[in-house]
Amino acid sequence: MNNQAPAGGNNRDYLDKALDAAQKKIPGKAGARFRGPDAANKNRAMNEKITDFVRKQFEKMTGKKVPSKVSN
Repeated sequence: MNNQAPAGGNNRDYLDKALDAAQKKIPGKAGARFRGPDAANKNRAMNEKITDFVRKQFEKMTGKKVPSKVSN
Protein backbone atom coordinates (compact mmCIF):
# COMPACT_ATOMS: atom_id res chain seq x y z
CA MET A 1 0.00 0.00 0.00
CA ASN A 2 1.34 3.47 -0.94
CA ASN A 3 0.65 6.13 1.72
CA GLN A 4 2.54 8.95 0.03
CA ALA A 5 0.88 12.19 -1.07
CA PRO A 6 0.05 12.52 -4.76
CA ALA A 7 2.63 14.08 -7.06
CA GLY A 8 0.73 17.38 -6.93
CA GLY A 9 1.56 17.74 -3.24
CA ASN A 10 -2.07 17.64 -2.16
CA ASN A 11 -1.39 17.48 1.59
CA ARG A 12 -4.09 19.98 2.48
CA ASP A 13 -5.95 19.34 5.71
CA TYR A 14 -9.47 20.36 6.79
CA LEU A 15 -8.33 23.80 7.95
CA ASP A 16 -6.71 24.53 4.57
CA LYS A 17 -9.79 23.32 2.72
CA ALA A 18 -12.10 25.39 4.95
CA LEU A 19 -10.11 28.55 4.22
CA ASP A 20 -10.23 27.80 0.47
CA ALA A 21 -14.00 27.29 0.64
CA ALA A 22 -14.51 30.53 2.58
CA GLN A 23 -12.49 32.46 0.01
CA LYS A 24 -14.62 31.11 -2.81
CA LYS A 25 -17.79 32.23 -1.01
CA ILE A 26 -16.52 35.75 -0.22
CA PRO A 27 -16.46 38.06 -3.24
CA GLY A 28 -13.92 40.78 -3.86
CA LYS A 29 -10.70 41.47 -2.02
CA ALA A 30 -11.53 39.27 0.96
CA GLY A 31 -11.64 36.25 -1.35
CA ALA A 32 -8.73 34.98 -3.43
CA ARG A 33 -5.77 37.33 -3.17
CA PHE A 34 -3.98 36.62 -6.44
CA ARG A 35 -5.16 36.57 -10.02
CA GLY A 36 -3.48 35.21 -13.13
CA PRO A 37 -2.04 31.97 -14.48
CA ASP A 38 -0.20 30.93 -11.30
CA ALA A 39 -2.79 32.33 -8.88
CA ALA A 40 -3.85 28.93 -7.53
CA ASN A 41 -0.34 28.11 -6.31
CA LYS A 42 0.16 31.58 -4.84
CA ASN A 43 -3.19 31.45 -3.05
CA ARG A 44 -2.42 27.99 -1.66
CA ALA A 45 0.97 29.14 -0.42
CA MET A 46 -0.58 32.17 1.28
CA ASN A 47 -3.37 30.04 2.75
CA GLU A 48 -0.79 27.62 4.15
CA LYS A 49 0.95 30.52 5.92
CA ILE A 50 -2.37 31.71 7.34
CA THR A 51 -3.42 28.29 8.60
CA ASP A 52 0.05 27.68 10.07
CA PHE A 53 -0.30 30.94 12.00
CA VAL A 54 -3.78 29.92 13.21
CA ARG A 55 -2.45 26.53 14.37
CA LYS A 56 0.44 28.14 16.26
CA GLN A 57 -1.87 30.63 17.95
CA PHE A 58 -4.29 27.86 18.93
CA GLU A 59 -1.46 25.84 20.45
CA LYS A 60 -0.04 28.90 22.20
CA MET A 61 -3.40 29.89 23.71
CA THR A 62 -4.65 26.45 24.70
CA GLY A 63 -1.41 24.59 25.31
CA LYS A 64 -2.81 21.72 23.24
CA LYS A 65 -1.96 20.48 19.77
CA VAL A 66 -4.51 20.90 17.01
CA PRO A 67 -6.24 17.53 16.56
CA SER A 68 -4.63 15.47 13.80
CA LYS A 69 -8.06 14.92 12.26
CA VAL A 70 -8.24 18.65 11.52
CA SER A 71 -4.60 19.52 10.87
CA ASN A 72 -1.64 17.86 9.22
